[in-house]
Amino acid sequence: MSERFDCAGCKQSLYGHKFIETDDRSPHCISCYNKMFTHTCAECNELIQHNVRELSYDDRHYHEQCLRCTRCSQSLADERFTRHGKALLCNACFQNEFSSVCAACKETIQPGGKKLEYKGQTWHEACFVCQGCQQPIGGKAFVPDDDGHYCSPCYENKFAPRCSRCKLVLLTGGVTYRDEAFHRHCFVCGGCGVELAGKQFTTQDDSPYCVQCFTKTYAQKCEVCSEPITGFGEGKFVSFGERHWHHTCFSCSRCSASLVGVGFFQENDLILCRDCSTQP
Repeated sequence: MSERFDCAGCKQSLYGHKFIETDDRSPHCISCYNKMFTHTCAECNELIQHNVRELSYDDRHYHEQCLRCTRCSQSLADERFTRHGKALLCNACFQNEFSSVCAACKETIQPGGKKLEYKGQTWHEACFVCQGCQQPIGGKAFVPDDDGHYCSPCYENKFAPRCSRCKLVLLTGGVTYRDEAFHRHCFVCGGCGVELAGKQFTTQDDSPYCVQCFTKTYAQKCEVCSEPITGFGEGKFVSFGERHWHHTCFSCSRCSASLVGVGFFQENDLILCRDCSTQP
């Protein structure tokens, strides 16, 4: 008596019939195999028979002839395609409807290609370059300008102010003097070299000087007290000819009345108020 060879599904004899073995080597007649192990096409909802080419995408299965572009109906069996919502689109249709155009080269940015977006415009990553060095900016910081975009070093070299003393770029802070910019550590006294930022200073021959150096080197001496006249703080002064006085020292040589803001008369080396000048 011969050994039975039956379908694992319907139990009918497989002698003289075509059959298919599954992964566990169980034999199945063609009918049972199609019912139990094949998929339903996501497009036409028909079973995908064992003897036809089956295509799958995103856990969905298709007959070869059913996997088509939603727009132009071109077969996607051997083509690159993109899913947009529920629609499957060939590259050409996706580019026509959804791909961006590079603001630099005007070419279409392919799906999946690296791109950069800024203020409503899109660039290929390789086309978004610094206007200065022409190198791709990529993910680095950049500064927009009317004629393009600049990487930070190029922008600083072209636009950032430079210190009038050392000629290097001023990145932050600094001191402005007579419409010229200086690093704080470069704005120094022309005499002793001390930093002048935040301190009182004055100018002589277009150079800044601290109070001490100006007083020692350039300040005029008061006719009365012989102390230097600096002009700092309350140091107001009066000059007449080649002679100079502190406000507090500018008084009548005879009666000592203050002459600040009033008329006075010179008699030889004396400075006299009106009353004293009329006395014999």
